[in-house]
Amino acid sequence: MTKYKLEYIWLDGYTPVPNLRGKTQIKEFDSFPSLDELPLWGFDGSSTMQAEGRSSDCVLKPVRVFPDGARKNGVLVMCEVMMPDGVTPHASNKRATILDDEGAWFGFEQEYFFYKDGRPLGFPEAGYPAPQGPYYTGVGYKNVGAVARQIVEEHLDLCLVAGINHEGINAEVAKGQWEFQIFGKGSKRAADEMWMARYLMQRLTETYGIDIEYHCKPLGDTDWNGSGMHANFSTSFMRETGGKEYFEKLMDAFKHACEDHIAVYGPDNHMRLTGKHETAAIHEFSYGVADRGASIRVPHSFVNNGYKGYLEDRRPNSQGDPYQIASQILKTIASVPTAASASAAA
Repeated sequence: MTKYKLEYIWLDGYTPVPNLRGKTQIKEFDSFPSLDELPLWGFDGSSTMQAEGRSSDCVLKPVRVFPDGARKNGVLVMCEVMMPDGVTPHASNKRATILDDEGAWFGFEQEYFFYKDGRPLGFPEAGYPAPQGPYYTGVGYKNVGAVARQIVEEHLDLCLVAGINHEGINAEVAKGQWEFQIFGKGSKRAADEMWMARYLMQRLTETYGIDIEYHCKPLGDTDWNGSGMHANFSTSFMRETGGKEYFEKLMDAFKHACEDHIAVYGPDNHMRLTGKHETAAIHEFSYGVADRGASIRVPHSFVNNGYKGYLEDRRPNSQGDPYQIASQILKTIASVPTAASASAAA
């Protein structure tokens, strides 16, 4: 028997952006534990905005397990928060209500800033560094510093050890800003892995005395870029059938659901979606081929392949909840009939 360190990880009840929480218990198993071997576990919800002190019990229900590369015999246990009966999802449990589709593929591009002593990493104590330009996909100390690349490389390795489908990293447009990409087949799976990748990044930076700033426009009303979490998405129908007529109907549905999307695409998005810095205006909807300033960017490959493949929604921001983002995108897609669904209805 081996003693395993089980890190139970969940999302708290803070709004508009939940925080990641985690606590450890030690259990013995013959080998790396499977999901059905992991017990429910309680926590004090009055300390996480998920219960009142007079009735503070909440329950953690394991839903995914990942190897923890930072710990010997470590296990990362992703959990949903349940009511004391262990069966009823807590109101803060957005994962339990996600519109899931295993045929829906999502790729999330998580942008963020490294922060040190209240400033983006690499910024002088007062004022600003040289203007944006050389930092995006930059190399060299003057562009990316020393510690940032070390962190993103370690984070990449931790994600790969965990089995997270991490697809890439790059320095971003602003000084101290970076991005990593997570792809998943199945909306729930993709969102799970994004949250776990965020957790691993935040835990890793504790070692360096550095914070992660997810706010979508941390430098306010300046020419410095904000941070998004662009959502690349496709369904089985979009990949296999598609067509220009279907695409135009889909874009019309996205246009009419604009406010529904903005409502779940992350707080303070009005600060980021200004129509500048490669963004569309927040209450307008547009799409265009290879247009980074559109709400939906249409890849050349999509058009060249007969309007089949994936699309990129550029409006979700870096603080957005991938469970809610994926669910809203799928809800809008589901409102557009396909040839197959029309035949079934007839």
